[in-house]
Amino acid sequence: MSIFAIGDLHLSGAVDKPMDKFGENWINHAEKIKNNWFKLVRNQDTVLIPGDISWAMNMEEAMIDLDFIHQLPGRKIFVKGNHDYWWKSIRKLNSLYEDMFFIQNNFIEIEDFAICGSRGWLCPNDSEYTEHDKKIYNREVKRLELSLKEAQKAKSSRKIVMMHYPPTNDKLEDSAFTALFEKYQVEKVIYGHLHGDKNKAGLMGNFNGVEYCLVSCDYIDFKPVLIV
Repeated sequence: MSIFAIGDLHLSGAVDKPMDKFGENWINHAEKIKNNWFKLVRNQDTVLIPGDISWAMNMEEAMIDLDFIHQLPGRKIFVKGNHDYWWKSIRKLNSLYEDMFFIQNNFIEIEDFAICGSRGWLCPNDSEYTEHDKKIYNREVKRLELSLKEAQKAKSSRKIVMMHYPPTNDKLEDSAFTALFEKYQVEKVIYGHLHGDKNKAGLMGNFNGVEYCLVSCDYIDFKPVLIV
């Protein structure tokens, strides 16, 4: 089994939200993702998708995009992004497909790995951070720790965390998220959210024993990237 990751699919099967306004590389991006996915991912593999899955506003609209992902090879694991307004009941989501799993305060065990996660949020001291963000940030820190605590009960010895938002501010300073990764001995952290020029603003590489990977689909040229 291999583990891949690709974030920010921004699918829009049921809504009029073309992504090409963000650059020519986004033209027919869903087809690019599909073609690359079939070339790289096998049925026995797992793909981590850290948020901004669909532009849908409700579950009925989202089902077209979720079915699109369901038809791709492999097991898929998701966390919520800031644009996933359709994401409501975690219990309902986890009852939809046998090969698709949604993380919210829980974790998924895949062989020797515990996959944990949280949407995350803007971190303190970010250039865009305001007092309004403080409450959401603290809530997401608690959600991530709930996921990591649950994973402590698993037989898995290795932890991977999925987040939608970067786990630091734009100055790459430590955060409550990075402290949790180190406390719970997380091996790898994957995240998305950053696009265009902001792709260069995320933490990448090994820091304090944790490997950080940015997997926004435009950053990785719409190809699932091998994580394990």
